[in-house]
Amino acid sequence: MQSASYRLESAWHTDGGPHGRFVFSLFNLSDTALQDFTIVYTSLTRVIDKNACENAVFVKRNANYHEFAPTAGFMLAPGASWTFTVGGLHRKAVHCTDGAKSAYLTLADGRHVPVAVSDLLLEGRTSEPPPVLLPEGKLDLPYALQPWPRQIDVKPGDTFPVCLYPAPGASVEDIKAIDTVIGLFRRLFEADHAPLSLAANSQGRVLHLTLDATLLAESYALSFSSEDVTLSYGGAAGRQYGLTSLAQLLNGARREPGKFRFPVSGTISDEPRYGWRGCHLDVSRQFYPVADVARLIDILAWFKLNIFHWHLTDDEAWRLEIKAYPELTTVGVVRSPDGPFLPQLGNGAEPVGGFYSQDDVRTLVAHALTLNVEIIPEIDVPGHNSATLVALRDLSDGQEAPESYHSVQGYPNNALNPAVPFTYEFLGKVFDEMVELFPSAYIHIGGDEVAKGAWLASPLARKLMEKEGISGTFELQSYFLREIKDMLTKRGKKLAGWNEVAHGGGVDTVETLLMAWETPEVGIELAREGYDVVMTPGQAYYLDMVQGEEWQEPGASWAGTVPPAHTYGYEAEGDFPEELKDRMKGVQACIWCEHYLSRGYFNRLVFPRLPAIAEAAWTPKNQKDWLRFAAIVPLSPKL
Repeated sequence: MQSASYRLESAWHTDGGPHGRFVFSLFNLSDTALQDFTIVYTSLTRVIDKNACENAVFVKRNANYHEFAPTAGFMLAPGASWTFTVGGLHRKAVHCTDGAKSAYLTLADGRHVPVAVSDLLLEGRTSEPPPVLLPEGKLDLPYALQPWPRQIDVKPGDTFPVCLYPAPGASVEDIKAIDTVIGLFRRLFEADHAPLSLAANSQGRVLHLTLDATLLAESYALSFSSEDVTLSYGGAAGRQYGLTSLAQLLNGARREPGKFRFPVSGTISDEPRYGWRGCHLDVSRQFYPVADVARLIDILAWFKLNIFHWHLTDDEAWRLEIKAYPELTTVGVVRSPDGPFLPQLGNGAEPVGGFYSQDDVRTLVAHALTLNVEIIPEIDVPGHNSATLVALRDLSDGQEAPESYHSVQGYPNNALNPAVPFTYEFLGKVFDEMVELFPSAYIHIGGDEVAKGAWLASPLARKLMEKEGISGTFELQSYFLREIKDMLTKRGKKLAGWNEVAHGGGVDTVETLLMAWETPEVGIELAREGYDVVMTPGQAYYLDMVQGEEWQEPGASWAGTVPPAHTYGYEAEGDFPEELKDRMKGVQACIWCEHYLSRGYFNRLVFPRLPAIAEAAWTPKNQKDWLRFAAIVPLSPKL
């Protein structure tokens, strides 16, 4: 790939205002002088004082989009650089990913040309070396199992079979289940020898599969001898989990025989700690092709996670094809220098888009169901809807001042208006199509981060509030979400949402599931109010959070520093009173993607914390062991 003709270097300085300042240097590596141009960069550290810049002129900002121009008459000669300072930041930069994520130039003739962006450097403080996030680990028992089982009492063998194969007379369903796990393994470990086989082999070991009505649907038991292995299971999910455990055991013994062994005798008895063992993926901020989503679902199945929470819409894009409103996946997904929706979060000179067709959804839903993973779709309402409102202008109150409020991410007027009748017609048609696509019990409707003061400048909203006796934004949000819950109930779906759904009076707690993300304490309060709760606090389970305090560590930091050891050790039940523990349905990892500009960033931030959460979701507290986990987790597949 040809290198860019321009490069933007930057550093953050602690002086120059309460939140410091950026010093940018644009290097002209081309053979032509630059004149009459502007530079755009995207950054999560936003400028809120347009006058706090030096040697540059502020042009425009939209959320993470920032545009500046040099002073009048400036010319940047070939080989020269232009340095300008940007202060007035809304917060300090604390990590290398807090600076510019992308940049481009707009030339005098209107063309947009890419600018390479270097890492944000730190001035005025020593840059520490990156931390060691995972110790070498220690094994008391030499078995490669992720997550660790409830009970294990087995003796290691001196050798291992080349494969496990079904005993003669195995049922068609059992053979298909083995084939499914063979396929899963082959996709995740393309260069490794498959541990299961449908055909008998003289160097293999016979595998007996038995349905056991005394076991729960997700439970299984393994019995080992030198001649054969018996897998007893309570249901299709338990059978898959047992086969996956056998694949893990044999693969570990083959890959690292000096470290891991395959059992020659004894038993394993296993079942999950929680019923909801989830992982969320935000595909609005960064788009993931179908193949990547399918692979992530494979990884969830490998770790015995059973929920894939698919965050399909947000301010930055609407990713789900809705045939009633094709604009959502034409206008509503394209971020472009010349479009109605400007570049954000790492976008540059070229337009970017991407969405999932309904055929894509059917393919992924079927793939997940084969692996006993349920896909829970999320359409985030009423906030986080900048892309929706750009695509469908009739959803806005035309009399509302255009920048009467801003979201925490900096987007103006980004919430669907509860007083616009078209809002409910629109969502009704969206839900109708979603119900046909997703067999899940729940549809997640978001409900988070509606800006304080939203709708208060809308004449239509003020009229509705007066009519209904509603006094503020969050009471109006509650009014709206109660309507949405009724719409879902009529369509045979339960409502899931983020913890803010409870604000302003909330919704009926019956068949409502809320995810506690802001703090662990929020989950307990929701349970006290009668809601079923999934624990996913940013302080432990948000996989975009930085893993170390060092400047070079990538990620967000609003919830603090979240090293893998903390994620592993965190106990979601925490201080839940005994009488409320039945309200806690499980735990979930959340993969928010503002910082995920590459597969390298994805894998660095998600692993090993995702398998750590999988073990917290499955393994009893008294069986967890950080050093054992650290010894096994390097075997994990990655995206």
